[in-house]
Amino acid sequence: MRKPKNYKNGLLPIYLKITVDGQPKELSAKRKWDPAKWNTAAGRALGTKEESRELNYYLNSLELKVYEAKKKLMESGKVITAAAIKNILLGCDESQKMLLELFKDHNKQMKDLEGIDFAPGTVERYNTSYEHTKEFVR
Repeated sequence: MRKPKNYKNGLLPIYLKITVDGQPKELSAKRKWDPAKWNTAAGRALGTKEESRELNYYLNSLELKVYEAKKKLMESGKVITAAAIKNILLGCDESQKMLLELFKDHNKQMKDLEGIDFAPGTVERYNTSYEHTKEFVR
């Protein structure tokens, strides 16, 4: 939990802190909780009521996602950093392809299937669509 500068009382936002080799990264858990019902040592909500169990379940699933992100980095042979794990959790770990790149890859796949699954005219129309899209983007 983190207290804002002008905090008086009420609910506090919960943050997830990822530290790898002494380098910390934080991201919001997108939940708020009463500090009086919080176990700082465990990093979990106190109590057995439904709302406490629900929050703890959410925090456990978030922790599991961190371990899965670490496993994904290990399996792909990438360097494990707090920033890399955070990027995976936020969904920005994959490099984004541009529209024309995707279109070109698609057309290449269609060209490879020409005569098998697609007629030559279909492949030609895909190429024409690519050219029109390229002109429109420019």
